[in-house]
Amino acid sequence: MSNFRSRAGALLPLVAALLVAAAPAHAEWDTIRLSGSLKVAVYEQFAPFSDRGAGIDVEVAQALASKLGLKLSLLPFPAGENLGDDLRNMVWKGHYLGYGPADIMLHVPVEPQLMNENGKVTIFAPYHVETVRLVRSARSMPVFDGIDALNGKTIGVEKVSIAAMVLLGEGNGRFRDKVRIFDTAAEALEQLKAGQLDAVLANRSEIDSVFRDDPAFPLNEVAFQRLPRAGWAVGMAVRKDDQEMARLLQAAVNDMKASGELQAIFARHGVHEQMP
Repeated sequence: MSNFRSRAGALLPLVAALLVAAAPAHAEWDTIRLSGSLKVAVYEQFAPFSDRGAGIDVEVAQALASKLGLKLSLLPFPAGENLGDDLRNMVWKGHYLGYGPADIMLHVPVEPQLMNENGKVTIFAPYHVETVRLVRSARSMPVFDGIDALNGKTIGVEKVSIAAMVLLGEGNGRFRDKVRIFDTAAEALEQLKAGQLDAVLANRSEIDSVFRDDPAFPLNEVAFQRLPRAGWAVGMAVRKDDQEMARLLQAAVNDMKASGELQAIFARHGVHEQMP
């Protein structure tokens, strides 16, 4: 009998693995549907997308939940050291402090390398293309004719951002002494508006939401060596095994694009939407 128990115990992991493999692809979606709510992870302090329970991503989350016949359960979270950390904490495992995972995470770059490095999630459904732009004070910088125009100017950037990375690294750090680092792009933009900076390098969406085509603060494209000029698409992520959920969300995003609903959400926040 003890020998039989030993053999049976050894088979249990194999049986469990076979049961998981045989589980229907829509099992996760069924669980979510029965719960009655869609848990959506959005970044904290990330205006105009998500800040204090409002923003573009919050409205996108609400629209997605509604199209799936669910209530929205918003899960704001602070950005980690890298995107891999965020995907682990908010999509497939949960944070060690006890929050997460969510059913879906928004504002995830739809980028092949990120996909390859994070095999436990599916990244899909791009709904916006982000670019980096320079916004300047027309008073203190009346002309911008290229990157050399930044010499001697005080430029604001958000910490741990693409804008900060490219500006601080450009030309072996030739602009570094005049760069001011802020916790958020919104803080840097407010300082520009107050006349404390000559310019800010930030995401186009962040600039649009604050200045809304104000001629006193014109925008310029800057040709940094390490900056993708075409920008990058952002979409969403779910657990790898939740393919039915991914299919339903992709269909919802397609419908929002076709109906103009997605463009209207961006327009309400003053952002010039760039569709993938």
